[in-house]
Amino acid sequence: MFISSAYAQTAPAAAAGGDMQSSFMSLLPLVLMFVVLYFVMIRPQMKRQKEHRSMIDALAKGDEVATAGGLVGKVTKLGDTFLGVEIAPGVEVQVQRTAVVQVLPKGSVK
Repeated sequence: MFISSAYAQTAPAAAAGGDMQSSFMSLLPLVLMFVVLYFVMIRPQMKRQKEHRSMIDALAKGDEVATAGGLVGKVTKLGDTFLGVEIAPGVEVQVQRTAVVQVLPKGSVK
C-alpha cells in the first residue's frame, strides 16, 4: 500500500555487452583519478627523493651544507650514515647524511 512497485525488477534484462560496457564506464573515473594523482603527487615526490639521494651520495669533504635542523657548516668527515660537520672553528658535530637538505655554494660559510 505505501510501497510502490519495483519497476526495475520487472524490466527486461539488458544485453550482456551493455552490462560490461557500463561496468567499464563506472571504473573510468576511478582510473582517471589515479592517473592524475600519479602525475600530480607521486611522480614529483619520487623525483625529489631521487635528486636528494644523489646529492647525499655526491657529498665530499669541504662541501658546505645546510641541515634540516638549521645547522650550516663544512663537511670534515664522511661515514656511511653520519657526517662530521664543522659549524665553527674547532666545533664539529655529527649529523645523519639524510639530515642534509642543501649543498651550499663554496664560500657561503665563513
